[in-house]
Amino acid sequence: MDTIKNAGNYVSDKLQGKSHEASKEANKQTARDSDAGIGTRLQAAGDAVSDKAKEHKHDTSAEANKQAATH
Repeated sequence: MDTIKNAGNYVSDKLQGKSHEASKEANKQTARDSDAGIGTRLQAAGDAVSDKAKEHKHDTSAEANKQAATH
């Protein structure tokens, strides 16, 4: 039963990690947009950093769940 739970958690973490990765890339583009206001660009840059941290957290969790599911 734990194997199924870990496999489900792995899939969930991978999806969440990919979602944060996509958001990070969108925020990076906004931060680089010279037509956007400085406040918008700064906010986007901060959001990109936050998304990167969340992406890393979910990727690490996914790997742990993957290992747990296979053992």
